[in-house]
Amino acid sequence: MALHTVSGIKLPPFSLPLPHRHLGASPSGGGISSGLYASSAFPRRRCGTLAAVVRCARRTGKRRYPSEKKRLDRRHKEQLRQTAPEEGGVAREAGFWRLSKLAVPASDDPGKDFLGVSPPLLQAIAKALKFPVASMLPEEAFSVIRKSFDARKILKEPQFVYTVDVDAKKLLDMEPRTWDFIARLEPRLGIVEYMSDERVATDLISMLNVHNKVSDDEHGTRDTVNNGSISPTRMKPRVAIVGSGPSGLFAALVLAELGAEVTLLERGQPVEQRGRDIGALAVRRILQSESNFCFGEGGAGTWSDGKLVTRIGKNTDGVQAVMKTFVHFGGPPNILIDGRPHLGTDKLVPLLRNFRHHLRELGVAIRFNTRVDDLIVEGGQVKGVVVSDSNLQPGSVDQKLSFDAVVLAVGHSARDTYSMLLRHNVDITPKNFSVGLRIEHPQELINNIQYSELAAEVHKGRGRIPVADYKIVKSIGEGDVKNDIEQVDQNRSCYSFCMCPGGQVVLTSTNPLELCVNGMSFSRRASKWANSALVVTVSSHDFEPFQSHGSLAGVEFQREYERRAAMMGGGNFVVPAQCVTDFISNKLSVTTLPPSSYRLGVRPSKLHELFPPYLTEALQQSIMMIDKEMPGFISSEALLHGVETRTSSPLQISRHKETYESTSLQGLYPIGEGAGYAGGIVSAAVDGMYCGFALAKQLSLFAGDIEAIFGKAQKQTGSVKY
Repeated sequence: MALHTVSGIKLPPFSLPLPHRHLGASPSGGGISSGLYASSAFPRRRCGTLAAVVRCARRTGKRRYPSEKKRLDRRHKEQLRQTAPEEGGVAREAGFWRLSKLAVPASDDPGKDFLGVSPPLLQAIAKALKFPVASMLPEEAFSVIRKSFDARKILKEPQFVYTVDVDAKKLLDMEPRTWDFIARLEPRLGIVEYMSDERVATDLISMLNVHNKVSDDEHGTRDTVNNGSISPTRMKPRVAIVGSGPSGLFAALVLAELGAEVTLLERGQPVEQRGRDIGALAVRRILQSESNFCFGEGGAGTWSDGKLVTRIGKNTDGVQAVMKTFVHFGGPPNILIDGRPHLGTDKLVPLLRNFRHHLRELGVAIRFNTRVDDLIVEGGQVKGVVVSDSNLQPGSVDQKLSFDAVVLAVGHSARDTYSMLLRHNVDITPKNFSVGLRIEHPQELINNIQYSELAAEVHKGRGRIPVADYKIVKSIGEGDVKNDIEQVDQNRSCYSFCMCPGGQVVLTSTNPLELCVNGMSFSRRASKWANSALVVTVSSHDFEPFQSHGSLAGVEFQREYERRAAMMGGGNFVVPAQCVTDFISNKLSVTTLPPSSYRLGVRPSKLHELFPPYLTEALQQSIMMIDKEMPGFISSEALLHGVETRTSSPLQISRHKETYESTSLQGLYPIGEGAGYAGGIVSAAVDGMYCGFALAKQLSLFAGDIEAIFGKAQKQTGSVKY
């Protein structure tokens, strides 16, 4: 049999099958003889022969096929035409137009702290509207929705990029000569979009107050008069929320506003005492196991950069409700407009204090210094929790508390909680996460790399230009090189994580025998250092040496390298460190390290021997790739700190998509970062908010449709967007 060759591969000849005839059709009517139908199917694969399988991969984004791009463009244009009023129609006199990607050169813009409509921005708006005289446009008709800074090298010069809403009625009332230009405005996806109503999201508290008022008006007041005295119509459902991070706080807020009796249990301290405990750690090396950078009011994100960026859609109503709730409790209004919003630790502390006061006004019982040691389970359902004073030894003082539901909103460092859940056979599955090192440069060096001559206008966060940061993702292919655990042909993602411009490296250990670090910064980002984690993804294949720990294999993987880092540092929370130039050369030639922002001391160490070779090589390759894009990234002033392991939860607690209830234990509602469904302040808060509404619906406290208000929640199977 003749063989055909394609790119050197020999394949047997094959033919495509003929189409099957519809049932009941006449053989003569289709022009194909009935004898052909018997041979129209693919032949079965024979043993020992090479089967050719032709697959057409689905492409997304910029890799789409040209025909698919054209089809999508036609569909989008048709959708835009349907939503926008007819060109030249009277209906265009009302409504709003959203203009996106309006670029203003950095040299012309008033600067990062100016959030109004400037003359250079009016020129960009006039260009989008094709209006000839920008000075004739009234500033009052425009609202800045988003402002970000773009300093990519492909641009001629750095620029501020705006998204602006145009109030058509106000614009035409104040400047009638713009009518012809509004009438001819052509909708373009992501550039010019029409809205019949202004998209104004409100904060969660105002939204719930409106709901409660409408509910009372429709169903009467919640209380009834009995013999001259007011008594409740029924007992309030009792809900325990374990953990006062973003997910726990927002779940508590929703449930308390809707009428549940909420108890918030936090193993750590309120932010005031927590700040003093962290100060004692930084100055006197005293680690409080329950009050530190990970545990305490606000969660791990409180003493971090306070980033509010998210990948679940920053313009969605759910995210906007969370952001406006932050502003309600004292957050700066600019986080609603800034393209890369962040709060900083100094802004988060008073915000959390205000949040706590509001919850207590709603009747929420907040118990700090209270650790949940066990669940009370009867008949496969959670009936309460067993708690103890977290300042005392485990098991010394126990107290049983009864609840109708328990919301588990712990962080990813609550490893004792994971072990407790396994004792109750809660369904837990290992999840991919990332590990690596934290790299630190002088902030001035990063400013120069990113901004060139504009670096002089940063002024430690007080200038017109924002402090420079970076975000980098690289894919590293391991080829056919086998590692210690027989892992072959895997591509790993290497990326920067929790980049803190103008920040410092901090200790996030919860055990004195383990060492891990993170970054933090204050709102102004005025420190002289810039730090970021450089991490590489790890999966269940990497956890094989720890499979005896079952679902907690990823946790043991973290612990192993945290212990190694502690030994490398020599104890007493000293961090092992290495110059980047030495790390990529697999040597330790520099014994006098450059300055570090880490306050507890660094020790010259062979960090290239900390991880398995395949992880080290992936980190080394990514650093060299970054240096090609950012020349100067590999520098004698750049210092690597070990180790960064707690980028996200190493596991996921299974739950139902609609109800948020555990799939294996009724009455338990795992949420937030510790449960594996979030990875940051905003996504955790949104997850807690959705869970609050879902649980309130089960408890007959809420009859509405949460998705009708906020849209669908983030995907909860497979890869969760953070």
